[in-house]
Amino acid sequence: MQSSLSSSDSSGSTQLPNKFAEAKALAAHYLKDNISGLQTIAEHSNQTTQQYITKQAESIAELIDELVQCAKSGLGKAELENKLKRTIAAQLKRRSPSGRYSGKTDAEMFDSAVRFLKWLCPGSDSTFSTTNEKHIYPCFVELINFVAELVVRPPLDQQPASSDEQPQRLVRSYNMTDVKPDNAEGGYRVDMALKCDALNYNSLNNDDGYDENSFQISEEDLKANGIWNDDRPNYPCIFAVVEVKSDSSDAKMQDGFSQLIEHSKGVYRNQHNRRFIWGLVSGGPNVKACVLGPNFLLASRFMDMTTAEGQLELIGFLVNWSFCELSKLGYDPTVRFNREYRCLTIDMVNSNKPMPAQTTYYLREIVVVAERVFGRHTRCFVVGEQPLSSDGNCDTSADILIKDAWPEVSGSAEDDMRDESKLLDQVSKGLEGRSEFEGLYPKFLSGGCMQIQNARGEGVEDTTRTVLGETVWAQLGELPLRAHMRIAMSGVGKPLKTVRSIPELIVVIYDVMRCHMGILKHCHILHRDISEGNILVQRDSTGVHGMLIDFDHAINITDDGYAKRAERTGTRPFMSVNNLEDKPTKRTALDDWESIIYILCWLGTFGWNSDTQPSDSMSNWIIESWDGYNVKMIANSKRRDMDSSRSFTEITKEFNPDIPHISALKNIVKGLRAVLIDDHKESDMTGAMIIRDRIPKDDSNNVFSGYDFKMRPDPFVERAAHWKSISESLLAKLEIYADRARAHM
Repeated sequence: MQSSLSSSDSSGSTQLPNKFAEAKALAAHYLKDNISGLQTIAEHSNQTTQQYITKQAESIAELIDELVQCAKSGLGKAELENKLKRTIAAQLKRRSPSGRYSGKTDAEMFDSAVRFLKWLCPGSDSTFSTTNEKHIYPCFVELINFVAELVVRPPLDQQPASSDEQPQRLVRSYNMTDVKPDNAEGGYRVDMALKCDALNYNSLNNDDGYDENSFQISEEDLKANGIWNDDRPNYPCIFAVVEVKSDSSDAKMQDGFSQLIEHSKGVYRNQHNRRFIWGLVSGGPNVKACVLGPNFLLASRFMDMTTAEGQLELIGFLVNWSFCELSKLGYDPTVRFNREYRCLTIDMVNSNKPMPAQTTYYLREIVVVAERVFGRHTRCFVVGEQPLSSDGNCDTSADILIKDAWPEVSGSAEDDMRDESKLLDQVSKGLEGRSEFEGLYPKFLSGGCMQIQNARGEGVEDTTRTVLGETVWAQLGELPLRAHMRIAMSGVGKPLKTVRSIPELIVVIYDVMRCHMGILKHCHILHRDISEGNILVQRDSTGVHGMLIDFDHAINITDDGYAKRAERTGTRPFMSVNNLEDKPTKRTALDDWESIIYILCWLGTFGWNSDTQPSDSMSNWIIESWDGYNVKMIANSKRRDMDSSRSFTEITKEFNPDIPHISALKNIVKGLRAVLIDDHKESDMTGAMIIRDRIPKDDSNNVFSGYDFKMRPDPFVERAAHWKSISESLLAKLEIYADRARAHM
């Protein structure tokens, strides 16, 4: 169910296939356009340094404007060439020779200028078309790389006064354009992409074993895996995606934003320390800078490349990216690649002030990657307190699970009542000493809101508000606040995709729901987000077990067993009808039991790993209506499908027949659905649809009198009052299924 991008046609116009509808829907939902001051997100936190950076940007913009004026002067070709060469040579002579790290000659700089001036000066070259994307690609590449060369050659009268006033990296464009990135899944083609080239001074000579610019993986490792090409974009190293459209119409720009979203999936999937992503979208000569975060896609105002003002704005972004702190590029400085041990290291930092001491852990395994562009960006890592030895051996008995995510918070991150670390601590204490739940839930060790240290040595909470800054945040209205939370837990499991059979799957699901009901009873916490990503698998000498994780959406319950707040939470394909409709209906354990039925149906249809995926290319599965962006339509579909055993059988008919024991899974989901939906004495509690009864009006002798209509009670609401007895029946039923499943493992 992945989206794909088609390549550009011969005219340079991009045709977006129907599969791209998901990204377009996301763009329409999350985009906030024409945001002013977007460049402030990338500004250095040291004001003096930022003043120097601004001067650098202005100096580079002045040179490019001077070249533009030369191109517009109407001189003959030979005379114009000589004037451009003299102008470039004179400017470069003003700049420090000792700063020439990138090695471009004056002649190469001239060649770059000739290419990008075609774009900045429309009409100066009759062979160049501003409406042909493929004509724009090389011009844009050369402009970006021209600026990078000038960043490391500041004018002699603007030499750095301190190490803070030296660029930390060169932001350059990959030379290959309109290509499928290395390490891409699917046939996606990216128009352009930017990278951050490390400079060979300052932090690269540190004694702590780290490269400031080794964001998560080394060049050597990429080469060893066959995905390194200095000219070709690759998702592990892309800093920013650039999409080029033939014009700046609303339709074309929306296509550009959508493609930006699609490629950002690959960046998040491969860069495990990425907090947010920068991008550029060009419509002809008009460029917008973009920022993609957990719950926003922000786009700047147009920067017109044919004007000095527009050129200065774009150059300002490029120069700021070259100087700013790593965190302002969107990276997480607490997740780094260690050269000595050739692995990621992850710091645990609490939100105590002043900046607290850090505990550094060494990566063993990446369990969960950030698959979606928007949302919590949940990642899970298995780590240890000591690095693995050169032969890969180490005591793994004390391995720890670290969860990293961006949940919504209310108020400040420290005071948020939904803080998962606090709830997980409550679970650990509530189930302490209860051996029947041992190993079925993670035990809280430490964690809270992460902090980012700025250039002044100050630690600030890493939230979407601090990422964007007050200038931008003030323009976003009621955008929910999200905080960067990291939690360390004992108890390590594997993803649900590692179950080997349906019998194992049922045992794992039973353990999870047994733990779920234990947490409800002893800790007074309702999970509220039962999904395939929140169920882990453990194996030991006694067999296979399930583990319930991810208490992002968990909430304390009342003495009657109801959630203290009725709000929409969860993962849409697995959300209950009550959650989807977001009515002030009491939320209970039955909502999570309903989610379990949806999960089992989903896995029965689409499988849980490559071995269980359907072999045919069938589309339009009934169950696909459970996913999407229209929650009302999803709720209606689920009501229809769950209403009767007959309608539900249409779902189970589409289960993958090639999976061993698939008939058993069909019977299991039918049995659980019957306990939840059918097996009730009161008729108002049965079914899933809200029935409208037709009642004749009083005057039955008058054929024209018509009918009145009366709505029956909502069965989901009626069942909520009996949540405890129904939940107990569901757990007992699932226990029987699990006992039978163990006999077939």
